[in-house]
Amino acid sequence: MVPNAASGWPRVSPRVRELFRRGAEIALNPHAEWVEELHAAALGGARVRLVAEDPALAAATRRANLANLLHWAAANVQNPGRRVPANTSSELLEASRDLVRRGLDETALDSYRTAQNVAWRRWIEIVFGLTDDPDELRELLDVSAVSIGTFIDDTVAAVSERMQHERDELTRGAHAERRAAVTLLLEGAPIGQARAESRLGYRLSGPHTAAILWSGAEGSEQIEAAAEAVTRAAGADHRLTVIASAAALWVWLPVATAPPVDELAALLADHPDVRVAVGRPGTGVEGFRRSHLDAATTQRMVARLTSPQQVARYQDVQLVSLLTSEPTQTDEFLTDTLGDLRHADAETRTAVLTYVRELGSTTRTAERLYTHRNTVLRRLARADELLPRPLAENALAVAAALEALHWRGTG
Repeated sequence: MVPNAASGWPRVSPRVRELFRRGAEIALNPHAEWVEELHAAALGGARVRLVAEDPALAAATRRANLANLLHWAAANVQNPGRRVPANTSSELLEASRDLVRRGLDETALDSYRTAQNVAWRRWIEIVFGLTDDPDELRELLDVSAVSIGTFIDDTVAAVSERMQHERDELTRGAHAERRAAVTLLLEGAPIGQARAESRLGYRLSGPHTAAILWSGAEGSEQIEAAAEAVTRAAGADHRLTVIASAAALWVWLPVATAPPVDELAALLADHPDVRVAVGRPGTGVEGFRRSHLDAATTQRMVARLTSPQQVARYQDVQLVSLLTSEPTQTDEFLTDTLGDLRHADAETRTAVLTYVRELGSTTRTAERLYTHRNTVLRRLARADELLPRPLAENALAVAAALEALHWRGTG
């Protein structure tokens, strides 16, 4: 391995690049005991004791460290041996916001480096299972050490910058006051309703529908314009808005019905980089809180699946969110349930899903798909040939698996 003079990054031979890719594919599907070891190490240090003792922070840290592992592995499947961009996924941004809200500083990010040490030991095991050629091992381990170390350094720097930005937002006037009041409400802290309403400028009695809007790039104008579109689609004349980060807004609308997905997607056509997660409508303080938590669950699912869908409502994805909470188990479920149908043409899969939604009516399925009933029958027969079990014996599981594929962006 020799340095690349153009970039300063190590140049990797084609053979080692292929070994790197194969190793990354293994790391992309880590064994459960690897993940548990990663979490135990990340939360075991004295400097992260306050994080480990807080259930919410501990859970966010687990998600962030697993996200780091999967991000690095996925990048090396696509571009083995190249520099991996810093991980700024929703899991890490959420964790950084939580740390700032609890008044913690960047020492809490030590968990990333502790997890790095565990991941390195496991990576060595993977590498020694790929080749026993000493020259290949030397080159592969050298570039791996540079890759992993640089990735964690870049990620810690990016998260530290985001934490500083969050601190700045939390100390600014009306936004800071609203944010503090909302945080108390979401955490169930004892704050009087009248006092909270005064600080928020928003009534807590009556209906609420919460939404979270975010973008992969910082663009407050785009997100604000998208929030206006959400407000119009819901038929609301005002909203409560809280700045969650430089690239995310929390919104509450005083309406009892979530905006229609099709109408909202049409209004967001001019803002393709903005994503929207909508919670179930609720009433009163508890409805205010629950609707936001629903939206947050939906946002995490969309991010976890890297779904191409721009708009997601909790009521539409609740089952998929449960099914896809563990990526490895999700893949097993999809394979076991769908068999070869998982890779069939979109028309066949759509016919099956629509048929189950229409309670087994081929006539209504044909009407919904704007096609002939005989075409539906042919596609259903084809699906039965591909499925491990006949559709009639496993319709609900098949429909759930197809919904998961749809939201994952592979359906």
